[in-house]
Amino acid sequence: MITYTFLQQYWWFLIALLGGLLVFLLFVQGANALIFTAGKSEAERQLLVNSTGRKWELTFTTLVTFGGAFFASFPLFYSTSFGGAYWVWILILITFVFQAVSYEFQSKSGNILGKKVFRIFLMLNGILAPLLIGTAVGTFFTGSAFSVDKAAVGDVASPVISRWANNWHGLEAVANPFNVEFGVMVMLLAIVLGALYTINNIDNEKLEKQLRSALSYSFCAFLVMFLIVMGRLLTMEGFAVDENGVVYMESYKYLHNLLDMPHTLVMIIMGALLLVVGCGTTLLKSNFKRGIWLAAPGTLLAVMALFMLAGYNNTAYYPSTTDLQSSLTLANSCSSEFTLRTMAVVSLIIPFVVAYIAYFWRQMDKKSLTTEELESSEKY
Repeated sequence: MITYTFLQQYWWFLIALLGGLLVFLLFVQGANALIFTAGKSEAERQLLVNSTGRKWELTFTTLVTFGGAFFASFPLFYSTSFGGAYWVWILILITFVFQAVSYEFQSKSGNILGKKVFRIFLMLNGILAPLLIGTAVGTFFTGSAFSVDKAAVGDVASPVISRWANNWHGLEAVANPFNVEFGVMVMLLAIVLGALYTINNIDNEKLEKQLRSALSYSFCAFLVMFLIVMGRLLTMEGFAVDENGVVYMESYKYLHNLLDMPHTLVMIIMGALLLVVGCGTTLLKSNFKRGIWLAAPGTLLAVMALFMLAGYNNTAYYPSTTDLQSSLTLANSCSSEFTLRTMAVVSLIIPFVVAYIAYFWRQMDKKSLTTEELESSEKY
């Protein structure tokens, strides 16, 4: 029988899945971050922009879907984080506005700013968007400054359930080194994925060589940051929840989660191995270009495992550093059983949507992008 607890865990699984897809699709941002470092000439930069211009809508759509799924399944998180830590989410949105405007207008007639300005906007989106998203996700493990009072919904004068404890409204996350390290890790992963994708998608010998060079530096930096983040994560105190719903601090909580849920350990190991093999083979074999298709499932597995560590095994996935008992768990922040059950039926169409996207993705990327093709197709 499908229980309320099962539905809560099922929807957290879907959140983890969407989170993994979002991080993979950040390869668009990662490739944009390389516009000026890997693209040395106008033709090379145009190739990079056109390559990512074919896919940028998927990243933004997945981000919106990720937020929508959170709103529908865990509305208290949505109202607390999006309503309280709004400066972080506004900055993320602004970087994506930069991206959309840049793709739309950089090649339009009457562009008084010039292509370079819009490409700088794309580069800023490529660096800041994954950095900010990663920093925000880091607070799933370190906590944020908010309090929750569900009884306040009956207060006619001020029916506000969640309140932020300071005037920084999310920007204080950068004061925690772990959050910043988590953000830098996600940013470097996006650059790695961007280099892998464009190596596979673009047919230009000189640009490919420069992309492989960028991949070598960014991959080494990512590995260092990944080891730092995982080392700190598995040795830090975590926010545990007892059988009565009381939140308390537990030493090595996320290490305990990893050991109590061996499937997450397998997912992280497999994810890391796939990413290493994809990058390593691309760097060691000059004729190998399909590393992105090894790194993609690796990224998905690793990110899903991190979300599982944050939310499963009696863990508060959005802890409060102001009032420990205000911390959000799967049980105290979810929608009603009827809502979760109804949406679970709707979620069954997801595999068909993914298959549809995969089919048309393959059609668009069946042929590598070349300089000659740019002359006969729309330029971004």
